[in-house]
Amino acid sequence: MTAAVLSPIVIAHRGASGYLPEHTLPAKAMAHAMGADFIEQDVVLTKDGIPIVLHDIYLESTTDVAQRFPTRARADGRFYAIDFSLAEVRSLRAHERLGSDGKAVYPNRFPADSGDFRVPTLAEEIDLISGLNRSRKRSTGLYVEFKAPLLHRSEGHDIAVAVLQVLHAKGYDQRPEQVFLQCFDDVTLRYLRHDLNTVFPLIQLIADPSWGEDSAVDYTFLQTAAGLDEVARYADGIGPWLQQIYLGRDAQGQAELTELVSLAQARGLQVHPYTFRADDLPAGIDSFTSLLALFFDEIGVDGVFTDFPDLAHDYLQDLRRHRDLP
Repeated sequence: MTAAVLSPIVIAHRGASGYLPEHTLPAKAMAHAMGADFIEQDVVLTKDGIPIVLHDIYLESTTDVAQRFPTRARADGRFYAIDFSLAEVRSLRAHERLGSDGKAVYPNRFPADSGDFRVPTLAEEIDLISGLNRSRKRSTGLYVEFKAPLLHRSEGHDIAVAVLQVLHAKGYDQRPEQVFLQCFDDVTLRYLRHDLNTVFPLIQLIADPSWGEDSAVDYTFLQTAAGLDEVARYADGIGPWLQQIYLGRDAQGQAELTELVSLAQARGLQVHPYTFRADDLPAGIDSFTSLLALFFDEIGVDGVFTDFPDLAHDYLQDLRRHRDLP
């Protein structure tokens, strides 16, 4: 196996999702081949309590559920994964993410009307990554997010326990350095740390308050020194939105930055911001290379979530060569 992962790390956001439909096994295999240090798994549960890899608690944005099961939407018009058995989910075709208008969110990515992709279980994805680690002599890790734990609890499911059972069954409790667990909900992270006594490092995700995450967390407070003091009591790092770090350019064209990274790192917390997309750059950034340079070279984050793991991997390789780093 390879040596311990160097910092900073490249986290494949939903796999190599800039090139293949998110959270499909081909997207994960591609991310592995592109040199990602960790590959992300967003996890929700099926009606029968099986962890599947899906970003949303809903199915219609990335599968053909509305065509396959047109009468199964709830009153809000959404098709909840928790309402479908694993057998039913397996019958769906996964595709590139669509917006509410039925058009691809990123129109220049993989065609949404082609391919034969499926929604994998967490166990299936772990088997793929572990198998590739063996055949490619790698130690690419897992980066698991618990989606909507409060919703799952209201439906009678403990998503934290369900995920840990899979990780333990696959032997990852014997190599916890190959796993990160993340969640927007601080109660779930505290539960993992203090009640379930997990051996895995925990990351507190930080949302924009306007997003309406399934949590009562004060995300503005978490970005303060006092808030980060609290995070450091139960977590090992934070996962902020990149625009909570980079605010744009001032009148002189200089990057306006918050103190979030320095405050977190001063408390021993790793910082893994999201989401770095070559086809969706923040205002004031003229290229993906410039974005990576700002966050890796100037700000000094510990890793990034990106839809384009090859570009981030190649950037860091060049950076290490130029600096004569190992």
